[in-house]
Amino acid sequence: MSVMSTLIRGGTVVTAEGEFRADVLCVGESITAVGPDLQAPTGARTIDAGGAYVMPGGIDPHTHMELPFMGTVASEDFFTGTSAAAAGGTTMIIDFAIPDPGESLLGAYRKWRGWAEKAACDYSLHVAVTWWADSVREEMRTLCRDHGVNSFKHFMAYKGAIMCDDETLVNSFTTARELGALCTLHAENGELVYVLQKAIFDKGLTGPEGHPLSRPPEVEGEAANRAIRIAEVLGVPVYLVHTSCIDALEAVSRARLEGQRVFAEVLAQHLVIDDSVYRNPDWDAAAAYVMSPPFRPKEHQAALWKGLQAGMLQTTATDHCCFCAPQKRMGLGDFRKIPNGTGGVEDRLSVLWHHGVRTGRLTPAEFVAVTSTNTAKIFNVFPRKGAIMPGADADLVVWDPNKTRTISAKTHHQNIDFNIYEGMEVTGNAAVTLSRGMVVWDGDQLSTERGRGKYVDRPCWAPYWDSQKTRNRLAEPTPVERVLPKG
Repeated sequence: MSVMSTLIRGGTVVTAEGEFRADVLCVGESITAVGPDLQAPTGARTIDAGGAYVMPGGIDPHTHMELPFMGTVASEDFFTGTSAAAAGGTTMIIDFAIPDPGESLLGAYRKWRGWAEKAACDYSLHVAVTWWADSVREEMRTLCRDHGVNSFKHFMAYKGAIMCDDETLVNSFTTARELGALCTLHAENGELVYVLQKAIFDKGLTGPEGHPLSRPPEVEGEAANRAIRIAEVLGVPVYLVHTSCIDALEAVSRARLEGQRVFAEVLAQHLVIDDSVYRNPDWDAAAAYVMSPPFRPKEHQAALWKGLQAGMLQTTATDHCCFCAPQKRMGLGDFRKIPNGTGGVEDRLSVLWHHGVRTGRLTPAEFVAVTSTNTAKIFNVFPRKGAIMPGADADLVVWDPNKTRTISAKTHHQNIDFNIYEGMEVTGNAAVTLSRGMVVWDGDQLSTERGRGKYVDRPCWAPYWDSQKTRNRLAEPTPVERVLPKG
């Protein structure tokens, strides 16, 4: 059986470091050469990239395919979701295995791996810590050692369901530090949200307009600051998901300027959609935008763009979690019961190119950094992913900066009956997408294969006791010991 080869000829290669004219040769599932005037092997497919950019495929670090949540299950599964992602130029996702309180972390991980066997493109899994016992510590160790998991999610919201209290955060953070793992956080004060939801509902605000009122920016800012300060004391790196407001951005920026190892992502939709969507008199249209954190007033969008430009926000994601109109109507009469989630995995790159690169907010190299390479580096899959160099996986997108389309639920490939960007015209779109050397999107034709996606191991970093300076470091006080009074 011959190994398939593809030569991408005549494009401008864009990496997180810069751009240059070069051909890219892929043999099998890997990139084998990058340079001018490469020769195609006999029988190779040639893709003309003249006038286009050749970039690493996008990596979405935050998706929820077929997630059981709030009494229903997300409509997008791993096959339809990764296929839609490929149509938009994204070639890898990192989803979440979320155990119920008391459920085995390993059990949840295996359950999600089973669901993900149908994925069309590559994927990995964060694992959530939703409760604490000594068994959780042992399972975190097993996940790191045997299953390529190097990040653990903590929900500070959703009281009565999957919310972590501070005791769980401290125990999990301490364990992650020992393992060389990264702690990721949904930063919203769940106690405050619970109180505000009840107060707002009791005042008669029962529709989608009550949702953002129950989760104001201060709720996110408080939780972000608390998590960052806990991490500072314990000496563990943290990653804040879906940073949506000035309050949380300020907490991240302050910590980073103090030298703390804090990373943060922003969702593409939080950069371009504001809270006016919740005041739509059409209940279904307003409910379609219910997600947490909610969309914010316009001044927060301006600040988030600046945070992305300044490097205080390092990655972009979607929190892709789809619920169709009949599912959203579970909350008709009570906004607290509207399933939280929106789509967007197909449109992230186009929206960011149109509103970021074409406006001058981002350079093409910065675009690659925030849509692919930074995620690959933070979650330890670089240079296998997020790179264009010999030996890297042939996850590539040929990007047409002049291709224009109008985003619509009528034409998208996502398994949802609504598109949060409905009617938005974007210039800059994927012309061809390759997943490990296979063309999965070509112009307007999607040709993904069910089950071709592979699970990607993400090794932990060197743990505290396993480095070249082991003896010196073990002789030093721990971060906790440093703050204890002497004597």
